[in-house]
Amino acid sequence: MDQFWQFAGNFWWLVFPLAGALAGAGKGIERALQRRHERRLEVMRTKAALAATTATRPVATIAEPKPITRPAPLPTQLEKLFATHDDVTARWLEYELDVAKLIAFPAMSDGRQPLTAAFLRAKKVADRLRPASADAKVTPEQVSEYRTAVTDYEVTFEIAERDARRLRDSQFDPAERKRLATARQLLTVAVDDAATAAERQSAYKRARRELDGLIAVSDEAADILEKKVALGLSAGGAADGAAQDGAAPADDERGPAEAEPRS
Repeated sequence: MDQFWQFAGNFWWLVFPLAGALAGAGKGIERALQRRHERRLEVMRTKAALAATTATRPVATIAEPKPITRPAPLPTQLEKLFATHDDVTARWLEYELDVAKLIAFPAMSDGRQPLTAAFLRAKKVADRLRPASADAKVTPEQVSEYRTAVTDYEVTFEIAERDARRLRDSQFDPAERKRLATARQLLTVAVDDAATAAERQSAYKRARRELDGLIAVSDEAADILEKKVALGLSAGGAADGAAQDGAAPADDERGPAEAEPRS
């Protein structure tokens, strides 16, 4: 016991750095638990939204009679479900194929995010259960199963979209966020008709380098972006050629006395 107090008396100053280290570790654990808690709450809200959407309607009582209506024909039901299915897919592709949106809301293409992963799973189910056409031979049970899948697809997309717009680039560290901001500015130059061909090409290549290792750009998104850059280059080249053509006849417009002798 005396040795302990002797040690404490000689090294009492170690209390301060150890206390700071323990406090920092405690705060880190607290932040991790907070993030985990928030994700659990978001998943619970997702499940609650799905349950509320797919819940059965209350049965009409004698005091409140409910008119009996025949369900719409299966082809009509399928056409409406196809429209909803296609609308959600089109909204998702706006993020998947637009590199600028991909930079602004990277969580929408990050399958590691729980809500994005749930949406992608719902998409696979809806795509798998979708009939070939509205005139396909399907049973009412198959249509009902497809309707549930489309509802899940729509709800999970909306929740994942809200979460991605809330997160933005907060999942990246300051250095990575700076690279994303630089890539966003470079892409603006790459598709700017007012920039020169050399500026557009250089901006496009630099933007791709900035995104390398941060965001996975699909081949389709890269092709669309390259076409936009190429279109700007073509427009710029045509304008430069027109300017040169317009300036070429300047020597011929001079009178014979003003023209320089040709060797």
